Amino acid sequence: MSDVTVTCPVCTLHTETVFRVEGLDCHEEVALIERRLGGVPGIHGLAADVVSGRLRVTHDAARVPATTIAAAVAETGMRAWPDDHAPALAAHDPSARRRLALAVASGACLAAGAGVHVTGGPRAVEVAALAGAILAGGVFVARRALVSVRTLSLDINFLMAIAVVGAALLGDWLEAASVIFLFAVAQLLETRSLERARRAIHALMCDAPSEATVRRDGVERRVAADDVAVGEVIVVHPGERLALDGEVVAGESDVNQGPVTGESVPAPKAPGATVFAGSINGHGALEVRVTRPGRDSTIARIVHLVERAQARRAPAQTLVDRFARVYTPSVIALAVAVAIVGPILTGQPTGDWIYRALVLLVISCPCAFVISTPVSIVSALTAAAHRGVLVKGGLHLERTARVRAVAFDKTGTLTHGRLEVSDVVALGEETEASVLALAASVGARSEHPVGRAIARHAGREGVVHSPAEAYRTLPGRGAEAQVNGRAAVLGNHRLFEERTLCAPGAHDHLDEIASRGRTAVMLAADGATVGILGVADRVRDTGREAIAALRAEGIAHIVMLTGDSPTTAAAIARDVGVDEVHADLLPEDKVRVVEALRRRYGSVAMVGDGVNDAPALAAADVGIAMAVAGSDVALETADVALMSDDLFKVPYLIRLSRAAVRTIRANIAISLGLKGAFLAMAVAGAATLWMAVLADMGASLLVVANALRLLRQD
Repeated sequence: MSDVTVTCPVCTLHTETVFRVEGLDCHEEVALIERRLGGVPGIHGLAADVVSGRLRVTHDAARVPATTIAAAVAETGMRAWPDDHAPALAAHDPSARRRLALAVASGACLAAGAGVHVTGGPRAVEVAALAGAILAGGVFVARRALVSVRTLSLDINFLMAIAVVGAALLGDWLEAASVIFLFAVAQLLETRSLERARRAIHALMCDAPSEATVRRDGVERRVAADDVAVGEVIVVHPGERLALDGEVVAGESDVNQGPVTGESVPAPKAPGATVFAGSINGHGALEVRVTRPGRDSTIARIVHLVERAQARRAPAQTLVDRFARVYTPSVIALAVAVAIVGPILTGQPTGDWIYRALVLLVISCPCAFVISTPVSIVSALTAAAHRGVLVKGGLHLERTARVRAVAFDKTGTLTHGRLEVSDVVALGEETEASVLALAASVGARSEHPVGRAIARHAGREGVVHSPAEAYRTLPGRGAEAQVNGRAAVLGNHRLFEERTLCAPGAHDHLDEIASRGRTAVMLAADGATVGILGVADRVRDTGREAIAALRAEGIAHIVMLTGDSPTTAAAIARDVGVDEVHADLLPEDKVRVVEALRRRYGSVAMVGDGVNDAPALAAADVGIAMAVAGSDVALETADVALMSDDLFKVPYLIRLSRAAVRTIRANIAISLGLKGAFLAMAVAGAATLWMAVLADMGASLLVVANALRLLRQD
């Protein structure tokens, strides 16, 4: 996909183009691309991702068009296409087929040469067969080696070419041919292994069909999803996947929203309900009015955000990259020192020490080490997205793994967020109906859940309310307005204490309502309290179990934050089993609590609704927004977005992040451990060239296979 953004202050039009790159299989290829494109005028940013095989370039389209970038990449021996024009993933890509054919040819020539060697045949025939093995197996190596020399970026291909040529010059033709054949097989296996990882990730994220059945002029037609306009009606048959986001206008069915929300239980849908692209329709046919174009559907935005997250380097990945830049030159210097100093110190033949130096050069490739972190991060991000948990990059994944305290907002997080009026208390000369009517007049203008709940209740009770004028929101406290000439104030106890509006005896009603876990809302008219309403929000059924699951994951402290009264908050806290509750909070108070938790326990996660709790979410080390499917603001701003309201996704996120960090550490240990062991063996003369190639191949395959296990993390 491609994005166009305008940057200021110079107002230059920058285009961000994503390329799919064939042959981007190792960090060394990334270095080649960065060296080739890094200094090109008009290119402002590069981000290459080995695991997804993509290159993201920010450039001036007028000065450096996409075709120029693709041509520059081709000079490195790779091929690139803009992602929306790239060929579809095939069962076997041409590059892999060519590698396979050349590896088979190299193996056949090697077998022939080895046969001649064993049987004592003519030396010329043996050398010719082995030279054929070197030529067939070394096609890709030689081409990449030349590019690495031209760009002054010495990679494994250059090192391998030097090793093979050196072995041949030393008269070790069988060793040279064996090494190049094993390296060709290793490259083929690594390419296939990475391709499997890419296909697994691609399959997890490509859930929306490319076509939809749209009704136009009374006729149903099958058209490309991108050609369906917002406002058109599509028909979704039983068992069919939805191609676009929309609102149900006719029909009823149970819809599996798992690809978007990660929920396994189908959700009932009826007219007025929202549905998402990628969801699977159940037994009934649905007619859906499209609310978003195909490229802007919820699942398309999820895929886009996951791809962007993959390009954001985690701290461990940045550390690995810095280490790799020092590591390879250091080993090359060590190899040169071994070749020169070894014979001088030991008096042994120079050829033996040159051979050891060649083994060192082969071992020095840091591919397994460099890929150990990104393949783990991408696997974890993809697994999370498949389960409806959108993590905005490796940085947040690593931070989540360190979380020791979790703070939950109450309304809409630990509770359903669907408030209902449970009590209406009239004071003075007012009646319950007049109190409800006046409160509904103010609440109908409000965007707050409490105001909407009061207005809904009045409608159900058949209470008619007058329109409010001069309406004004009082953040964190309530609202006020003019209703039929009366100055009405609707808000919490804090507001009424600040304005000295509390009537005698009101506190008894407040305490009684709060003792039953209800939220008390006070109503004043013309400077006097005239009523109190109780509003209830049901605790989520999974609340207590999810809190227990967090404790099982080692979370040291769990806190509930709310603007409700202490009595109401305490009743709900007892139901869910949190360790600590802070009530009667304003948004800025929640920020102070989060900062205090960080001082006491270290890293803190805040779980909220993504909008009302924005300051606290931003203040936490990890901000987790719940139930944000279809919400543009929360999707774009949260560190982690839970697509549904399933509280069990929070302990899953903690578990996955810690598994990812463990995998990264294990992969780094595997890659460095093998390298270290073979470096020591090479210097001691106990390792051969073919052993070095097998070690390099084995390390790369091990770290990729280990990382792919994260795709199955429960």
